[in-house]
Amino acid sequence: MATSTTQVYCLAVAEKTDSVVRILAAEQDLTSFSWLQRGSIAEFVNFFTKTVIERTPLGQRAKIEEKELLGHVFIRADGLSCVMITKSTYPSRTAFSLLNRLADEFSSKFPQKSQWATMNPATTSPRYPELKAHLTKAQDPESADPFMRVQKELDETKIVLHKTMESLLQRGEKLDELVIKSDELSSASKVFYKTAKKTNSCCGY
Repeated sequence: MATSTTQVYCLAVAEKTDSVVRILAAEQDLTSFSWLQRGSIAEFVNFFTKTVIERTPLGQRAKIEEKELLGHVFIRADGLSCVMITKSTYPSRTAFSLLNRLADEFSSKFPQKSQWATMNPATTSPRYPELKAHLTKAQDPESADPFMRVQKELDETKIVLHKTMESLLQRGEKLDELVIKSDELSSASKVFYKTAKKTNSCCGY
């Protein structure tokens, strides 16, 4: 179970197309979890990130609750997607302010989609160290840093869809079944998911 020290578990930038979601850059902070849990939790964070992007239409912002997790997603019309996974108590206006700026920064630094085709978190990290810095700053949502300053004109009640993870699933789908079928998760992580769900631990799973 996570302690209260970490507010933001993941920041990620991805490309959404008709056929696939590709993670281009990602940074995680899972230090609040025991080292024995971190591998499985990292896989679940990636699974959660891809799933919310897949199920959110282009041009939308949404926040998706799943137990103790809150996923904030911003998907531009061109498919550039930014996701922030936080504790459920994290202020959403701050999260979406960061995601707006993150999308602008990333597309300015890597303006060509042809660049995106060869990117993945491992190769992008040294080329985009700003992402890790943003994750560190985001841990303090009250920070006076300009990057985290709330954009007053953003009215999330009008432009943000508030959903649960279950509401993103198609009729008849269950999250448990997606986990079982997922190629993103190892066998060990699937066993961990079942065990953690029974004990209501690991981010509420």
